[in-house]
Amino acid sequence: MSTVSLALMWHQHQPYYPDDVAGENPMPWVRLHGTKDYLGMALHLEEVPEFRCTINLVPSLLVQLEAYVSGTATDRHLRVSRMPADGLARDDAYYLLDHFFMAHADAMIRPYPRYHELYQQRALGIDNAEQAISRFRDRDFRDLQVWSNLSWMHPLLFEKDPELAEFRAKGRRYSEEEKQWLLDKQRDLLGQIIPLHRKLADRGQVELTTTPFYHPILPLLLDKRLAREAMPDVNLPGYRDGYPEDAEVHVRRAVESHRRQFGESPRGMWPSEGSVCPEIIPLLARHGIQWIATDEEILGCSLNGKVGRDGRGHVRHPELLYRAWRAEEAGHEIAMVFRDHSMSDQVGFHYQRSPGEAAAGDFLAKLHAIGDACRQNPATLVPVILDGENCWEYYPDGGVSFLRSLYQSAARDPRVRPVTVGEFLRKHPPTDTIPRLFSGSWISHNFAIWIGHPEDNRAWDALHATRSFLVEESRDGRHDPETLERAWDEIYIAEGSDWFWWYGDDHSSALDALFDHLFRKHLRNVYVLLGQEPPGGLYTPISQAGAHKPIHDQPTSFLNVRVDGRGSYFEWIDAAHYACGNERGTMALVTKGLLQAVWFGFSAERLLIRVDTEGGPARDRLENVDQLRVGFIEPAEWEVLVPFPAQPKPCGSIHHAGKPSSNGTTVEVATEKILELAVPFGRLGLKAGDPVRFYLEVLGGRASLDRAPREGIFELTVPTPDFERIMWQV
Repeated sequence: MSTVSLALMWHQHQPYYPDDVAGENPMPWVRLHGTKDYLGMALHLEEVPEFRCTINLVPSLLVQLEAYVSGTATDRHLRVSRMPADGLARDDAYYLLDHFFMAHADAMIRPYPRYHELYQQRALGIDNAEQAISRFRDRDFRDLQVWSNLSWMHPLLFEKDPELAEFRAKGRRYSEEEKQWLLDKQRDLLGQIIPLHRKLADRGQVELTTTPFYHPILPLLLDKRLAREAMPDVNLPGYRDGYPEDAEVHVRRAVESHRRQFGESPRGMWPSEGSVCPEIIPLLARHGIQWIATDEEILGCSLNGKVGRDGRGHVRHPELLYRAWRAEEAGHEIAMVFRDHSMSDQVGFHYQRSPGEAAAGDFLAKLHAIGDACRQNPATLVPVILDGENCWEYYPDGGVSFLRSLYQSAARDPRVRPVTVGEFLRKHPPTDTIPRLFSGSWISHNFAIWIGHPEDNRAWDALHATRSFLVEESRDGRHDPETLERAWDEIYIAEGSDWFWWYGDDHSSALDALFDHLFRKHLRNVYVLLGQEPPGGLYTPISQAGAHKPIHDQPTSFLNVRVDGRGSYFEWIDAAHYACGNERGTMALVTKGLLQAVWFGFSAERLLIRVDTEGGPARDRLENVDQLRVGFIEPAEWEVLVPFPAQPKPCGSIHHAGKPSSNGTTVEVATEKILELAVPFGRLGLKAGDPVRFYLEVLGGRASLDRAPREGIFELTVPTPDFERIMWQV
């Protein structure tokens, strides 16, 4: 009777969401997946001590979990959850209505009558938040605050905790005290995740492994040209060399973090996105990594196509796939295992539509068939590797019936031996060596998701430009070590694979713009930490998703504006208009700042700008502003500065390349009800037909208090003398 060793490996990962420089975090996913998946998956294993598996814990996830438990971390979703429902500001109420149904409706909303009632009341996809808000009372908002967190708790928790089960059974009309109890309970549950994993590892049931610290694509960090092995014609970024010293930092820090958390160094690793190349072997081996895992297609390419699947999905030469291999490079060696991507996809995408016991039975039957096909192997290993958090929200019961049945049945099945990867390798060390490891990832054995698309390449080039700036700043001795360390952390965070995942047309979500914003914000933080103004290009979105929706209109006629700060309606009727915060569809751009609206246009000779402030006249609202800046992307390196714009007679000046321009102080400014500003095009070196791209920012000291546009750039063209005649004909 053939026996199969099942090496189930769960990859638990979140990118590093917090902006530590601004002290903000727009994403709740570490916290929500924490109480639902990271804790729940460990509880499943605690139920069946005979079942063994491997859990890969990414350091960028563990750091964020620790911060929540210590009380030093929060996120926008949590802050709004904590707010009294009867005291919500309108923007916070809009945020609730837009973001507190972030769950798969069929499995996580509809099963709960009150949450489903609120979901129907909201009418997502039909009404926007402004239209829906009149249908919600204080008690509705409070119940929504509760259910948006409660539905992200794992089903096993309600079996183990009668008090929590009773809380859920109440269903509606929660009090503020009850809501705060739930959120405190949530933090306590997050505190159980790491200790429970440590307990499972200590008793030998689970092998804990790691990933390079901020989840970078190691081969692309070493040399971007490695992408050409699988994609010979790929278009690469402008800078194509690598940063091997950064790769070293990610690996070293991952090993150190793991040792601190769990008392021993990791022996195994899931390289970010299963990305491998020959050059990573010495790097990992030097840091004590004994084995890694990746996808079956990498093995197929490494063996020149000898392993693959036929038209019906059957593996050719299964005896070569279902075993461990050895990879060697530059005098170092490492063991490797290769995931069965069909079995992995069954769990990730298909079994959700089957009853749990039936799905587990099908999984075991497939294992038996593999054992029969490989009966001549001395030892058959089937690695099944997938994300441990993303699929369960699509299972009707959160995957409980499937995982319970699978773990219990596999532990009893005489033909199946659940193992950790390290345990299998110690008993059955690989005897055959891969001729040469192919460079690729777990997706289509290439790096197409992360490099080659124009958006990906622009991101790599922006990363390189910022990193080059930091390298130079690190050499001159002006900055203290702690500041430089923080700046380097921002680079390492930006090297993570997740930002590049969402660029290009491979993947898309409602949060594309937010991921783009966070990537560029981490790069801007490098400049901010070192006391420098970030390049204007880092304020321009890289992602073109939604680019067909301009954030402002265009001027339709010459303006006849008297710069007095009083703002006649008719003076600005033909100007372009931008409402600050009208990008509220992304979670990063919901908070109102000082600026309410910006109008801009021109006369034949002057650029004209009007600023409306939020909550009162500009003279009052700009009182604590030290400087208003109009920064130009085109013409490059020009800016208009207005110190203390709320003073009775503010003065503006033109600067070029950081120095006052010899063109003089010909800027007109007035601040009363509104702020109005005029600057001659000629003083900026502009002529008719030239493009003008700019943004407006208010500063308190060196801190940015607000910016318009919140994302992107204002754009217009210097008018020709016959502009009005052309517009009239159009």
